[in-house]
Amino acid sequence: MNHKRLCLTALAFASALCASGAHAADKITLMVGGYEKQIYLPAKLAEGLGYFKAEGLEVELLNEGAGVDAEGELLTGAVQGVVGFYDHCVDMQSKGKFIESVVQLAQAPGEVELVSTRYPQIKSMADIKGKSLGVTGLGSSTNFLTQYLAVKAGVQLGQFTSVAVGAGPTFIAAMQQDKIQAGMTTEPTITRLLKTGEARVLVDLRTMESTKAALGGTYPAASLYMTTSYVNSHKEITQKLANAFIKTLRFINTHSAVEITEKMPKSFYVGDKDSYVKALEGGKAMFTIDGMMPQGGPETVLAVLSGYSKNLKGKKIDLSKTYTTEFVKKVK
Repeated sequence: MNHKRLCLTALAFASALCASGAHAADKITLMVGGYEKQIYLPAKLAEGLGYFKAEGLEVELLNEGAGVDAEGELLTGAVQGVVGFYDHCVDMQSKGKFIESVVQLAQAPGEVELVSTRYPQIKSMADIKGKSLGVTGLGSSTNFLTQYLAVKAGVQLGQFTSVAVGAGPTFIAAMQQDKIQAGMTTEPTITRLLKTGEARVLVDLRTMESTKAALGGTYPAASLYMTTSYVNSHKEITQKLANAFIKTLRFINTHSAVEITEKMPKSFYVGDKDSYVKALEGGKAMFTIDGMMPQGGPETVLAVLSGYSKNLKGKKIDLSKTYTTEFVKKVK
């Protein structure tokens, strides 16, 4: 009798679990190319709002200051996805590696080429010959864009030096110590250096309009990208990630910079919450509403990379394989 009662109790417990929908969460690791940067804000915001958990995902966010390093971790299988710039998807195809943007988070880079106020003679990218320019990492998107802007201005790749200085405090220190005379960085670092008067804007890529003027078109930037092989073999998990990120983009587009800032870790303010809010107010429009790839964006990225990169010379790039809209279109 006791044995029968025990079996019935076990069956009842199992039924209750099924009825409640309880099951083990899907575990996934995403690497972010610096999650304290406002350009990658959707990753931490999705976590803070509980959108990953709501989709039945157990997501671990790993922080990596340079996109090129995050890309490497993805290709080795150490992480399942990266929140980084879409241009890596184009660049990697030229090397025979297939990765694709699953959710396009931003339609502008959200970056600025800053120049130290010690160098008033540097008035444009044409004046950076012989100078050291800061980038997050060699092979990073900041490096891609810096090289393109220099070559476009008539300065050849061997006429300036790219220096990997990361972002935030390390970027600021490099400029203060004159290790770099100019460099490309993101918010909130931009506002911090402008506020102290230590730097001024040389090229602004924070808005759609200024990006089109500098790069010749819409430049899709921050995205969730994954290897094509993983996406094809894990469609359910990929869809859940897309659901969470689209909810986050909708939150960004329907809430004020102040409300969004309140959801972010306080350490991201770097002791200056007002400046963080101001920077977000100015840059919030860079984010897409629906995660879709902006029309003409991939073509602009290919044109930019082809403008200086030896990797792409003589290579046929199939842009349709660098992104997918399959998952964002299914989000309710």
